[in-house]
This record gives sequence, structure tokens and C-alpha cells, in this order.
Amino acid sequence: MIDMKFIRENTEIIRKSLKDRNSNFDLDGLLKADEARRELLQEAETLKKEKNDQSALIGKYKREGKNADELLEKMGKVSDKIKELDEKTAKIEEEQNYLLLTIPNKLHESTPVGASEDDNVEVRKWGEPKKFGFEPKPHEELGTELGILDFERGVKLSGSRFTVYKGMAAKLERALINFMLDLHTSEHGYEEMLTPQLVKRDIMVGTGQLPKFEDDAYKTTDDMFLIPTAEVTLTNLHKDEILAESELPKYYCGFTACFRREAGSHGKDMKGILRQHQFNKVEMVKIVHPENSYDELEKMVNNAETVLQKLNIPYRVLALCSGDIGFGASKTYDLEVWIPSQNKYREISSCSNTEDFQARRAMIKYRSETDKKSYFVHTLNGSGLAVGRTLLAIMENYQKEDGSIEIPEVLIPYMGGITEIKK
Repeated sequence: MIDMKFIRENTEIIRKSLKDRNSNFDLDGLLKADEARRELLQEAETLKKEKNDQSALIGKYKREGKNADELLEKMGKVSDKIKELDEKTAKIEEEQNYLLLTIPNKLHESTPVGASEDDNVEVRKWGEPKKFGFEPKPHEELGTELGILDFERGVKLSGSRFTVYKGMAAKLERALINFMLDLHTSEHGYEEMLTPQLVKRDIMVGTGQLPKFEDDAYKTTDDMFLIPTAEVTLTNLHKDEILAESELPKYYCGFTACFRREAGSHGKDMKGILRQHQFNKVEMVKIVHPENSYDELEKMVNNAETVLQKLNIPYRVLALCSGDIGFGASKTYDLEVWIPSQNKYREISSCSNTEDFQARRAMIKYRSETDKKSYFVHTLNGSGLAVGRTLLAIMENYQKEDGSIEIPEVLIPYMGGITEIKK
């Protein structure tokens, strides 16, 4: 959520940000609603002052034994008008609050301007794609031939975009989760959390998934939601709290399953496990002082990169442009991993600074040690990494001509000494 006062005082900045995002958000409608609300409040305040003055005068008349009927009648009309104004104000505030919950975050000045993902800016690359002496197979073919990915039974159990991991795939997935959590907690300073995967509506609102993306969410009959990412729970750990300034920064990481309908992506990446309705992810979240948030973003990206470097898988880092960046982000870096069968890089992590956009929605503040006032924190989130896509990248980058798959050296201890997956 963007501060309404900021929108009012910096309308052209917001208008440019919306234009750069290719957003059709009704900014003029929001400004009109805000103006109308303020006019109604001013009118109501004037009438309330009049009512107070009349009440005092009525009390004076009664003490002096004078007839106050005319004043009482007038005050009754004023009270009716105030009630009418309050009802109008409540209605327009509801409209304005909805608009404030659906306006995308303002962009940071360093976010590249562009129309689509084609305009994202490559920041750096790491590693050289392996040159195979044979035609590399896609992971879905490898997984089927090795008997470790069962797509048919996934469909039988749950429908399209669900997969059963068998034997070595299940073990490798678990090894990756443990490796990532150990790395982030022991080397990067994150505190591990295991949070619920079913949350209340206001928790989804707090991080920006609702109301805008309700069609993408899995919802229960009692208005609970399966989380699309642990960002939702880890960020909301401090909902409605004022932290001491000395408590910042806070680093959290956690593994959860993630659930997404993927509305609007029909027919896209239907093969294999690249785009699933249910997938595992290790998430990183930071709650930080506003002055340090962009330094913290760079560190978070480096944390995600370290996972891929230790696995020795080539990747690149992109700065997302204004036309491709997410709804709640001011600035985002994507990590894309090399997929040999597709001969291109594909997203495996997204790291974003939302500044105070989520903090305003979830009411997360810190109290300054200098002036003792409370201010909104900045929140950051990033995949550290998407586990299924990491498994996919290992399968394809570490495949051998006979269809077996080497285990990256760093994962061998997590695999109980197993060095390859073979038929």
C-alpha cells in the first residue's frame, strides 16, 4: 500500500510509475475519492462543532429557564445531517481503501523502464553452460526413464500440473531442502522458521496477494488460504507490531509447500515440473531499516546466488524492468538457471524490495531510538531457491549419456553418500 498523502503530494511520480508498469489503474478515480472523502470529513467536522456549540447553548438556556425547543429541533437536524455524512464517508472510504489495496507499488528509480520481459537487463552471468557430447534430454524424459518422476499418477491423484516424486527424486528434493536451509542459517545469518501453510484472509492482504490475486489462490470454504509462498507467513510474523530499532534487521528463512492456481498461464510449460500447482520452496525474508534496504537486497541476491554456485550450475542475474516487475515490488532481481534441453535460462529465484508497501498493509513498524516515533519498516523477500526447479536444473545439467544423473558434490553428504542416480 502506498501512503495516500504521498500519492496526493507526488501525483506525477505515481502517474509515471503506473505508466512505466503498463498499469491501467484508475489513479484519477482514487484522487477523486480522496478529495470527496476529505470534503465530507470537513463538512462533518464543521457540523459537529456547530452541534457542540448548540449543546452548550441549550445547557445555558435550561439553566436560565429559557425555552430551548427551537435549538433542540435545529440540533436534531444537524445530527441527522452528520449521520448522513458519516454514512457517505464510510462508503467512499471503503471504495478508496479498495483502490489503495489494488494500486501497484511505486518503482525505485533504479528499476529499468521497459514494456515486457524482453526489456529486462542482464546484470551478470556465472558459470559456462556445459557442452555435451550428446543431445541432452529434458528432465521429464530423464525422470520417466529413471522411474523417479511419475506424471501419470500425479494427474490421477490431483489433475494436471501435479507430479509424484519417487525414490531418488524424493530423496534429492529432501536433500536440496536441507542443504538450502543449512546454508542460509549457518552462513547467511537467517533464522529458520516452520510456519503454517494455511492462513487467514488478512494475512494474504498483508503481503499483497489479496485482493488483486484472489483468482490465483487456493481457498477453503471457511475463507482460509493455502499460501503461494512462505513470504506470506514469514513477513506477517510481525503484523501489527512495533519493533525496537535495535531489533533490525531480522532475517528469516523457511521451507514450505507453495500452492498456485497459475490462472492465465494455460498451455505454458505444461511438460515436466517447471510450472506446478504445488511445489516446494525455501524462502528468505528480511525486515529491515529503510536506510539499509537496498544494501540488504544486494546481499539477499548474493545469498541466492551462493546456492547455485555451490551446486555449480550456470545462471544469470536480471534486473526486472517496469513492465515485468511484480505488483508489490519497487525493485526486483531474477536469477535464471541454465536449462540445457531448452538451450536457455529459466527463472529459479526472484528477490524483491517492497520498501514499506507490505509494512503499511500489515502495520509493521519500528520505534526510532532518536525521536521515539514509530516508522514503517522495509520488507524484502526472495527465493532461496525454488526446490523443484533446482532439482530440474541438476537433472539436466548433471545428466550423462547413459541417462544417469550425477549428484553435485555438495549434496552427496545429504544423499547418504550416493553419487549418482541410475536405472
